[in-house]
Amino acid sequence: MNKHLLKLAKRREHLLIKAEAQRLSLAANLDVWRKPLSVADHGLNILRYVRNHPFMMAGGASALFSILPANRYAKWLQRSLLAWQILKKLKNKPKA
Repeated sequence: MNKHLLKLAKRREHLLIKAEAQRLSLAANLDVWRKPLSVADHGLNILRYVRNHPFMMAGGASALFSILPANRYAKWLQRSLLAWQILKKLKNKPKA
């Protein structure tokens, strides 16, 4: 076999071994992130569902509000309404 081809074959073998070691190292490092990424993916799926079914979410929220006592959620509804009004005014504020 030609010396050049033999050198290339050895280099290829070395690179294949190195690539396998890097794959194993990467898999070990990513294993730590598997659960947090799974949770994040699940959260994104929930957000997509809410975005695609807004009337169903509104109906569910109104059903939940009818079950809970008024004093439990009235305070939070007032706060969220106030926050929404402030954000709306800030968004519509003309730039100087």
